[in-house]
Amino acid sequence: MIGLKVPKKEANSIRLILQEKSILNHDWKIKRSEDYVYLPLNQRPDSEFLGKLGLSSTKVIDTEFEKLKKRPKSMEDYLQGRIPPEKMDEFKKSFDIIGDVVILEIPDDLEEERYLIGEAALKFTKRRSVYRKKSEIKGVIRTRELEHLAGEDQPITIHKEYDSHIMLDVKEVYFSPRLATERKIVADQVQEGEIIIDMFAGVGPFAINIARRHNVQIYAIDINPQAIHYLKKNMIKNKLKGKIYPIEGDVTTVLKDLKVRADRIIMNLPGTAHEFLPIAVEHLNPGGILHYYQFSRDFEDPIKRVESAAHPHQVEILNRRKVKSRSPGVWHVAIDAKLS
Repeated sequence: MIGLKVPKKEANSIRLILQEKSILNHDWKIKRSEDYVYLPLNQRPDSEFLGKLGLSSTKVIDTEFEKLKKRPKSMEDYLQGRIPPEKMDEFKKSFDIIGDVVILEIPDDLEEERYLIGEAALKFTKRRSVYRKKSEIKGVIRTRELEHLAGEDQPITIHKEYDSHIMLDVKEVYFSPRLATERKIVADQVQEGEIIIDMFAGVGPFAINIARRHNVQIYAIDINPQAIHYLKKNMIKNKLKGKIYPIEGDVTTVLKDLKVRADRIIMNLPGTAHEFLPIAVEHLNPGGILHYYQFSRDFEDPIKRVESAAHPHQVEILNRRKVKSRSPGVWHVAIDAKLS
């Protein structure tokens, strides 16, 4: 194979020039001796080019190089040649990583290849456990069925998000790592001393992110006992400036008994949060802010729902944003609304 023998002290500058001219061959390892470096080439350089480098044609030699082992750059690279080409296009390459756990979405017609895909995900992500989604999120406790594919069958993990440590069991609670930016957006708006109600708190990602940064009081409510169990653990795992009060139960019943009015209410239950808008408005202080979430094709419908529930109060829409895509044309949208 063609190589260029260059003095060690000049090797790096010559390597950069060869790379710029696309003459350096990246499929083979550069090798070294005591005084020289041997650079693998794609083509034999002419005398004029070598002269510009201050080298003679005698420095172009035939030698052996070691093949460079390239790390696959995607899940598709790991699966190349192992799954029929006609099926590769159907494989959803996006997946969720929650701490040491990977959760995949695999089409039905790749059922037979699911373990191959699981092993590829394990190697590519270098995480501990790989599962696939077996169902949609269902029930009032918002969980889904998961099937173990590769690695350890260990669903309990700790997820790191903006310096917060969130412990959870992916089989027992709902948690989306894709809402990390949204949680930061809300936490950035919070002022010191606020009273906050997190109506569907889960394991506490909103509450922990806020209380870690601000001296506030947060009433974190969830109907799933496992979610409250891990919320309590997360309160211990994170150094909090604020105070969190974890409460297990149906939010309507809890708020009827809870003699608290809030400066800010978080309503991240996009499928059914609209059902709880009246009681949220009832527990919001004048000038308080709602963070309302809904699945919608536009912003018009969720804004109308907030305005209707808030009547006769005036509503000022502070912000509106698409948090993430749910399905073609349908978004998980956020509305930040201030009530007079």
